[in-house]
Amino acid sequence: MTVIQSVDPSNGRVVEDVAQPTGDEQMNEVVRRAESAGRAYEKGGRPLRTAVLRAVADGLEAACAEIVALAVRETALSEARLRGELTRTVHQARLFADVVEEGSFLEATIDHAGETPMGPGPDLRRMLVPIGPVAVFGAGNFPLAFSVPGGDTVSALAAGCSVVLKAHESHPGLSLLTFKVITEAVAAARGPEGLVGMVFGREAGAALVAHPAVKAVGFTGSLTGGQALLDIINARPEPIPFYGELASLNPVIVTEGAVKARGPQIAAGLLKSVVGSGGQLCTKPGVALVPAGTAGDALVAEMARLIRQEPAVTLLNSHIAAFYEKGTAYLDETAGVSRTAEGGASSTTGFSVTPRLFEAAAESVSHRVFDECFGPTVVVVRFQPGQIEALVQALPGSLTGTIHAQGAEEETVEYLTELLRPKAGRLLYDGFPTGVLVSWAQHHGGPWPSTNTLHTSVGPHAVRRFLRPVTWQNAPVAVLPEELRDMYTAIPRRIDGWLVLPG
Repeated sequence: MTVIQSVDPSNGRVVEDVAQPTGDEQMNEVVRRAESAGRAYEKGGRPLRTAVLRAVADGLEAACAEIVALAVRETALSEARLRGELTRTVHQARLFADVVEEGSFLEATIDHAGETPMGPGPDLRRMLVPIGPVAVFGAGNFPLAFSVPGGDTVSALAAGCSVVLKAHESHPGLSLLTFKVITEAVAAARGPEGLVGMVFGREAGAALVAHPAVKAVGFTGSLTGGQALLDIINARPEPIPFYGELASLNPVIVTEGAVKARGPQIAAGLLKSVVGSGGQLCTKPGVALVPAGTAGDALVAEMARLIRQEPAVTLLNSHIAAFYEKGTAYLDETAGVSRTAEGGASSTTGFSVTPRLFEAAAESVSHRVFDECFGPTVVVVRFQPGQIEALVQALPGSLTGTIHAQGAEEETVEYLTELLRPKAGRLLYDGFPTGVLVSWAQHHGGPWPSTNTLHTSVGPHAVRRFLRPVTWQNAPVAVLPEELRDMYTAIPRRIDGWLVLPG
């Protein structure tokens, strides 16, 4: 049996054996325990959920030094980046505890029995309830914020669901460590044993998605991996929701006014967004649409100057490094595309690659230019007046779309916003898309192929993915959740059509 090993990406060497792949019998036991624990967890109500989430946050914070040290070794990401990601992850868990405590996410609604325009109406009480055990596939590029202790896990726990995690092969040791922190936190909060489980190995992950007790899947990864899991779901006797974050180009559009007024600043900001964390961010800009002409030439020249100063970067694993080389070679072979500049030489060991800048004219752009290339590279597409509409319409769906413009270009900004909105889930102005604040107003999702869902995977609204609505009609008080009983006033509710605030 193949052993799950921890590899140091800086040199490609195996550091330690972490676990055996999870077999069918063991996987079934993990899911069975999660299913049972989920029922007990729901009965514990919102107080238990908030206690668990806050305990998870406290546990991660207390284990910061150990977590970050292992994450640096298994991912080759910087300590500063990983400390920031852990801070975000802790905040995420505490925010979801606040969301559960506040209670509006339940959408509690009461229509009392009485006369209606359609005649006598029954007593109807509606609320969102946990969907059931959730399978979570962590992301390699966010080993904390989108992996074992990340957004899918805490939003499922906030919804009242149990979770079964599939450990990521790029950081199995970190997956195991953070899983241990979570299980200890659940126990400290007096949550049910087995509320959070874990499996190792791709075969176990596929079997997990097929398991009849699993009621939803959260996935952050490649388009190929997501489609494979979707095929499994579609073959189930009972199809279930699949919330996948898959591929994103994140176009940046620069107007004529912006390129003339602040081309060098845009070049520097764009390059930083492209190469940060090795270009391994789901919101990394993969294409920039820049006007043709001397001002645009200067912007590209500045980007080329800056990228030549960039050192080689170590990517997360051999697969990402191989796909990066394949993707940039694909661009080299694409008619009308040229490699303009490249960073410092890559190492002969480990998963090291060089940052790369490509350029193409709008009239020569094909769909190949708009394929995501995960890693530290970007294609600058030069356009003439009148070409921007066709370019934007040819873009695939993305998590983000960015516009850089000047104050006097209001009509242009309105026009570009109208073009770009169908292509993106988050629109940015005069900024860069890397960096996703965890907040109530955040949306992290977009049209296919960036995601296959209308929901967000970041922020409080992410909890909605793992809830389903139930209505109780003429129900005895004893069977109603406390949030639907007449005398309960601790959360916002809509009663007989009116929004009633707590108190």
